[in-house]
Amino acid sequence: MGYVAAMERRNISSGSPYEVTVGFSRAVRIGDRVLVAGTAPIWPDGSVDPDPGAQTRRCLEIMLAALAEAGGQPEDVVRTRMFITNPDDAGPIGEAHGEVFSGIRPVSTMVVVGGLLDARWKVEMEMEAVIDGEDSGRDSGG
Repeated sequence: MGYVAAMERRNISSGSPYEVTVGFSRAVRIGDRVLVAGTAPIWPDGSVDPDPGAQTRRCLEIMLAALAEAGGQPEDVVRTRMFITNPDDAGPIGEAHGEVFSGIRPVSTMVVVGGLLDARWKVEMEMEAVIDGEDSGRDSGG
């Protein structure tokens, strides 16, 4: 059996009070991969905008900040997942997602769920990225 070098692991915090209690990180970078945990649309004061598009933008803001702290950028994102509570909100949630990703086009999943931890949340999102210092063959379309 050959030698496998250990990859450095870097945990990234967003300051959520649940990170220590539940035992999770907002994001983890290991090697060239960054995994961003389920992210809810909470503002620093604990408020939640009732608009599903605004909630999506807030989730993205939190996740992209964690990705940046890990050394990544939106163009490095290869997968997003959106968990939504009402199929009628798919349009504004998808449009807000497209504001960031329409030119990048990661694989993406949108799933309607029976509920999220806080009834005010209409969306919760996850993200995965691969960070490569070289041109990673990013596709311009089609």
